[in-house]
Amino acid sequence: MTDLLNDKLNLETARINWQELQPHFARGAAVYVSPDLDLIQTARLMADDDTATLGKLMQQGKFGVVSEAQAHQFFADNQAMWAVVVAPWVLVQPCETDKGLAQ
Repeated sequence: MTDLLNDKLNLETARINWQELQPHFARGAAVYVSPDLDLIQTARLMADDDTATLGKLMQQGKFGVVSEAQAHQFFADNQAMWAVVVAPWVLVQPCETDKGLAQ
C-alpha cells in the first residue's frame, strides 16, 4: 500500500510557475515545503496525518501554509515550483536550479 501511494504521489507531482499556483494560495491551500525536504515524503506525512512530524517541521520553518511574504517573493521571482496535491492542500516546493519556467 505504501508503494502504491508513493507511486501515485510521484505521478501527480509536476513543475509549475508560482503564478499558476496563486488561486490555491488565495484560498489558503498552498503549503510550503522547504527545498531541503523530500516533497513526496512530506506529502506522504500529510496523507498519513503524521501531525507530530509535521509539527516539528513547522517549528523549524520548513513546512507550513505559504505566507504573504513568501507569496510576494515567489511572484517577484517568477519562481518555478514542484507541486503535488494532497487534497485539499497543494504542497509547493521551490525549484532550486532555476527561477521561472519558459513561457
